[in-house]
Amino acid sequence: MHIAILDREKCHPKKCNHECQYYCPPVRSGTPTIDFPDPDGQPVITESLCIGCGICIKRCPYGAIKIITVPDELNKDLVHQFGLDAFRIYSLPKLSEGKVTAVLGQNGMGKTTTMNILAGITVPNFGNYEKPGGKEEVLERYAGTVMGTYFKNLYDGKKKAVLKNQYVDKIPMVVKGTISEILRNSDVSGKFDEVVSKLAMGSSLDKDVSVCSGGELQKLAIATTLLKDADIYLFDEMSSYLDINERIRVANIIQDLSKTRTVMIVEHDLAILDWLADSVHLVYGESGAYGVITETRTSNRAINSFLSGYLREENVRIRPYEIKFQDRSHKRTTHNVVVSDWGSMEKTLDSFHLKINGGSIESTQIIGVLGKNALGKTSFMKILAGVMKPDSGEVEISPKIAYKPQYISTDFQGTVSELLYSSLKERVTDPFVNNEILHPLDIPDMMENEVEDLSGGELQRLSIALTLSRDADIYLLDEPSAHLDSSYRMNAAKVIRRAMENNRKSAIVVDHDVYFIDLISDSLMVFTGEQGKSGESFGPTDMKTGMNRFLKNIGISFRRDKSTKRPRINKPDSSLDRSQKESGNYYYSE
Repeated sequence: MHIAILDREKCHPKKCNHECQYYCPPVRSGTPTIDFPDPDGQPVITESLCIGCGICIKRCPYGAIKIITVPDELNKDLVHQFGLDAFRIYSLPKLSEGKVTAVLGQNGMGKTTTMNILAGITVPNFGNYEKPGGKEEVLERYAGTVMGTYFKNLYDGKKKAVLKNQYVDKIPMVVKGTISEILRNSDVSGKFDEVVSKLAMGSSLDKDVSVCSGGELQKLAIATTLLKDADIYLFDEMSSYLDINERIRVANIIQDLSKTRTVMIVEHDLAILDWLADSVHLVYGESGAYGVITETRTSNRAINSFLSGYLREENVRIRPYEIKFQDRSHKRTTHNVVVSDWGSMEKTLDSFHLKINGGSIESTQIIGVLGKNALGKTSFMKILAGVMKPDSGEVEISPKIAYKPQYISTDFQGTVSELLYSSLKERVTDPFVNNEILHPLDIPDMMENEVEDLSGGELQRLSIALTLSRDADIYLLDEPSAHLDSSYRMNAAKVIRRAMENNRKSAIVVDHDVYFIDLISDSLMVFTGEQGKSGESFGPTDMKTGMNRFLKNIGISFRRDKSTKRPRINKPDSSLDRSQKESGNYYYSE
């Protein structure tokens, strides 16, 4: 069976004179697989005629066509299709009351659409895309099953579902007012004080939503969801913009909620997913083409399968490589050439005071930066980048800097290709840039897309690619994992490390994903202090010293999975948690 996906926004038949049609092998009386009904009509792929030769893909200069071979059995589980030659979802996850069920997989494979179906926002059409999905057909399809009961209760109004959307950065475009006003307007359960207390939002209640940070917007979205009186709670990406301490706080709240409610989450932070979820549905397929939701697994088995890139039960390889972790604090051999050196510096921003202790970075070294939100990490990056001046002290060696900020602007009017050529000039054609940066981050797939239409994950990948492609001595990346799915996070870490090693450059990376920092860093800087009032930097130090300082400050310890060596959060006050804290080994065993 061949799935044909045609991105009509990328298809420009008049520019290429229907080249894909003319090179399509004649099938069944000479009828081409790709046809153009009339000069101004939309192109159509006849899937029943497609033999999967792939010639049309190679002939298309705009990357508009995908032909994918999948097992015929998938047709039996087709849940939803967006249109002719368009994305489709196979199978649905199963929810259980009293447990946290999770969905894990790459972006663009239908996780958000699945959440909309489970919330009753989208009614599945089972492949009949020419008419809206019917609830009666859904009930008939799932009759006699757990999901049949779920949908019957949902459609009859016996159960109410509420969904937390993933796009929290869009909140200021939708609602106006202070956080307190928005929450009180959403409070139908009378739990305003309880929810605000649990999420530690007291200090930001009077803040206008238009000036809120990403973390404050995320907690606002979560609080709004919790204030709804519902039976089913669906959380789509709950950890973006939150530091690990806040992620643990939210995870505890959701875990308590699941004891009396039905809860499902979509999450890309593997440490939090592992700690929070009771069972996990993996999603595999091809981004923008199709997604298959697997049967449930325990969180440990699901994450290990995801990291290995191979689903044994389905006999499907979802990634050509395995993601591996090291079991000890590691440090690559550097050339001991200091490329930047800063002395003690201080900076006051309104009521916030930042103290930066002296440090340096060597060639080929990657320094990871950890700390709670609002402790001055971004201000430190801006000082190094020359965007902000310290009140006292200075950067003693000022090399050439390439800086990726925390929040990415989309002001550019034009396509991704136009942005790359205007920003990088002749470096766009550099073999290293193409082979080691642009292609691994799948930038060629979005070349004809308008920059302003990119998703958060696409924009993040583009921003990382632009930063790494510039000629610099030090690359500063502020939260490069934000909006990226788990697979792309690991891939981005690999790209950044390889770029530093091969070019003998250096990088400083701020992020809240401990997995990401563990994969990418040689040494660590840790920021401590009182959030929003004062912050102080320590380091760079070796990985073990830095991780122990950071995790001791937030009271969390990690163990290592026996098969993959990936970090796993210990249950608070468990025997292992107590033992590691007493020995001072919060993260690495040696």
